[in-house]
Amino acid sequence: MIKNTIYFFFFVLMLSACKFGSKTSDPTLRDFTFEPVKGIRYQEVKRRFKTGLSFNAEGFMQKPSWIIEVVKEDTMSAWSPQKQRMQKFYMQYDHGNVYNFAAEFFKVKHISKDSLVFQRIQVDGKVIASDVRSDVNMTFYAQDYIKNKLKAKAADLQKPSKADTAFIEKRAAKVNLNSDSAFAATDPVQFIPKSKIVRVEKISTVDRANNRTEAYDYMFPQYIIRIDRAYKDFAYQAAAVIDFQGRIHVKTIYNVLPENVEAKKKVAQGIADIYVRNLFDVAPGTTLGIPHNSEITLTIIGKAIKKP
Repeated sequence: MIKNTIYFFFFVLMLSACKFGSKTSDPTLRDFTFEPVKGIRYQEVKRRFKTGLSFNAEGFMQKPSWIIEVVKEDTMSAWSPQKQRMQKFYMQYDHGNVYNFAAEFFKVKHISKDSLVFQRIQVDGKVIASDVRSDVNMTFYAQDYIKNKLKAKAADLQKPSKADTAFIEKRAAKVNLNSDSAFAATDPVQFIPKSKIVRVEKISTVDRANNRTEAYDYMFPQYIIRIDRAYKDFAYQAAAVIDFQGRIHVKTIYNVLPENVEAKKKVAQGIADIYVRNLFDVAPGTTLGIPHNSEITLTIIGKAIKKP
């Protein structure tokens, strides 16, 4: 009888726990809580791939920029550059150590009063993507720790490392050997007009509604060059590599029939060599001040002189 009573009491406790408490609703049941760091303002000082570098082979750079503060267990405050103030976001616990706030998913890897480490991850359907989109580690230091213990400025801590510089130097040396090779330049190509008959426009593709950040503008730079007084009317859109010396190498032509690609490519290359190179100073793209081959999308539009 006593044995059965004990089993019954244990069964009731189990039912109560399942009914009234879960990791989702009760922070005390999770691996940790944010309570010890509530009210501490942290600034991101490093954002690295698993290689420990800020750059990948394609030239994408991780730029630390977040400022965050835990308001309460389900609320995170983050600095909004657009609104120029801290903005509160609901912090939803997902599973494991994964949280969602500010439309992003993060896996908490380290938490202390001096520092936080989050892995920024991509979640597709309820599955964490295993590709480069989830290969992002963000390190935050408490602002008090930066100022009073490190005696430093966040801006200095955010600078690329010596390892980053060595990586870019090696990568640039490799791609500069071949005009077919390139990687994105954080400071993209510049076309500087030398004549009043030409104009250039760099197209921005930033679209925050679709998560297209400023990084798209240097990863996939697009330009429109307009030339007045051309030998005839023409319009070409091409993928081109601008090499480390500012020379233009047309790779392919868009919006033409397959059988016409090679012929149109030769014409576009001639226009680039004759018009663009003579009417513009072309500054190559650079990363950390190092010039290197980079690829762009270039639209060249020519207008012939109107005859009276």
